[in-house]
Amino acid sequence: MVEWDIRKLQILRVLRERGTVTATAEALRMTPSAVSQQLTNLAKQLGVPLLEAQGRRVRLTDAARLVLRHAEAVFEQLERADAELAAYLQGEAGEVRVGAFSTAVPALVVPAVKELRTAHPGVTVRVREAEAGEAYELLAAGDVDLALSLAAQAPTAADPRFTRVPLLADPLDVALPRDHPLASADGLRLADLAEEEWIFGGSGPWSEITRGACEAAGFSPVQGHSAAGWTAILAMVEAGMGVALVPRMAAVGRERGVVMRELTADRPHRHVVAAVRKGAGEGAAVGRVLEALREAAADQLSK
Repeated sequence: MVEWDIRKLQILRVLRERGTVTATAEALRMTPSAVSQQLTNLAKQLGVPLLEAQGRRVRLTDAARLVLRHAEAVFEQLERADAELAAYLQGEAGEVRVGAFSTAVPALVVPAVKELRTAHPGVTVRVREAEAGEAYELLAAGDVDLALSLAAQAPTAADPRFTRVPLLADPLDVALPRDHPLASADGLRLADLAEEEWIFGGSGPWSEITRGACEAAGFSPVQGHSAAGWTAILAMVEAGMGVALVPRMAAVGRERGVVMRELTADRPHRHVVAAVRKGAGEGAAVGRVLEALREAAADQLSK
């Protein structure tokens, strides 16, 4: 296999364009002797003569022209590589793998991806739905580059493995049957529902969030039914089987028999955070995705 030297091929290419060793040396900011030495070494590497004397000038041999014809394809590909690398370094290209919990996908990740397709089409996002706690396991294992989770499920800010980025405080609304006595009450507070039967999961983050919000309001919720999916929860609320807390950004259908009420003084929130491995946030493409997620979060807060 012949040893190809890109730098020496570039010198040969400039010589073809400039016509003389002196002009080539001036263009490349080299000495004429250095140009001659590099071309002599290239001829030895390729095993063919590249130059022949023509009076005081030199001309390229047929072998040199054959070499440059093939080298042009290499130069073209290198130009493309330079352009793509520059785009990557500027955050205009690259692939970012995102792990996100279920309600964050339609509310934050999808709007961010849509924005990136318009503003930075070279940035590709690969989405992987995961439970809030699992997202950090995937991040630590290197299976995703960015994790969206709930602050309650995330490692502490002191964890040396990750950099956490707060995104938003998502308000929790209460779902009531349309014929509930408090469905249209003024100034509804969470404590007003202390005697109700509540619907939430038997374990996991949503169970902890519901219990924590109710306990902060001064009571322990009575769990009448257990469910994890919003379709099942709202169907039971519509049937008058209980009440439930629902995150504002959850992409759920509002059933005709369900009233969603904002709480007043003791309105609870869940805090959504993004995280990357320490140092990874400096990557330009990851930074573009974080920026798009912040914009999506700001849009959520304005609704």
